[in-house]
Amino acid sequence: MISLHGVYEQGTDAVKAAIRAFGARHLLDAAGPNAEPNWKQAERHFTYLIEDIMGGAAPQQPGAAATVRRAENEAIDFLLVLSTVPDSRCPICVKRQRPPL
Repeated sequence: MISLHGVYEQGTDAVKAAIRAFGARHLLDAAGPNAEPNWKQAERHFTYLIEDIMGGAAPQQPGAAATVRRAENEAIDFLLVLSTVPDSRCPICVKRQRPPL
């Protein structure tokens, strides 16, 4: 599975901007005015996003490489859209903050 850093390295300027915006949604110290992104958390949440998009398909299944690639591309597209929505939040953060049903 591709990493957020790998996407950044290979990405266009728009993709790089979307990844920086995604990182800004995962701050190390949200209270500080100059808070830095928590890239470790952003990386994990990007992986979880890909896994959520894949659904029940496991990357270890034979022939799942195409499914993984599609999910990776959809996750990148999602980050591009998310970066254009003011005050948007990471869907994984939101999902984890919801109380259980």
